[in-house]
Amino acid sequence: MSSSPTQERFWEKKPLASLSEAEWESLCDGCGRCCLNKLEDEDDGEVVFTRLACHLLDIEQCRCRHYEGREAHVPSCLDLRRHRVEPHWLPATCAYRLVAEGQPLFDWHPLISGNRESVHEAGISVRGFAIPETGIEDLEAHIIDLL
Repeated sequence: MSSSPTQERFWEKKPLASLSEAEWESLCDGCGRCCLNKLEDEDDGEVVFTRLACHLLDIEQCRCRHYEGREAHVPSCLDLRRHRVEPHWLPATCAYRLVAEGQPLFDWHPLISGNRESVHEAGISVRGFAIPETGIEDLEAHIIDLL
């Protein structure tokens, strides 16, 4: 469902902390980028992404295979809503980061476009470039530059 002038754009009116569960979940664009392994520079705190996806991520669907129990399967996985992750750990295109920073959602976001596939059609999702992390030890060899 795309937004219209008469449809409430809740993400522009409410802070993240006051979103309902349904609103919170609908804000996710389904790109899968948050499931990519990240590295943080110890000196300057810069976060870089790799093309290595969490082993729970279904790369084609860009969805977690064990979403509800993901933290039990992957202790380093952080529930964004519960842990209030710093925005710099999220991709620059992430709706949660954009809302936290007071920025608008991109036109390809499903809440704007009305199409769950628009994130993939825009080339924003990990579909097509991510690979499973399983068995990979040299994360630095897989660093990528995201938008």
